[in-house]
Amino acid sequence: SPAQKLVFNRVNGKRPPLLLQQISAPEECYTLAHEENVRFVYEAWQQVEQQLDSSRSGDSACGPVQYVEKTPNPGLKNFVPIDLEDWWAQQFLAKIENSS
Repeated sequence: SPAQKLVFNRVNGKRPPLLLQQISAPEECYTLAHEENVRFVYEAWQQVEQQLDSSRSGDSACGPVQYVEKTPNPGLKNFVPIDLEDWWAQQFLAKIENSS
């Protein structure tokens, strides 16, 4: 099974109270519309991934097609995509460790 990831869920769309008063990052403001947009994009992307998996396994004759460069950019040869959830978790843990 894949490695477990830290997941930070908001309660009723609100930020949890800050335990550390020394965090210098500006307060982010999320509106209901922002939360709806994020949810919509997330759910739509999950559908695309499911359809891609189905088409790879031969379950479906049609569906999304994954784009692949015919002539890849040599400058991107060593490109490694970032796992944003993992990065945010590391930042969160680093702030906790630095403040204690």
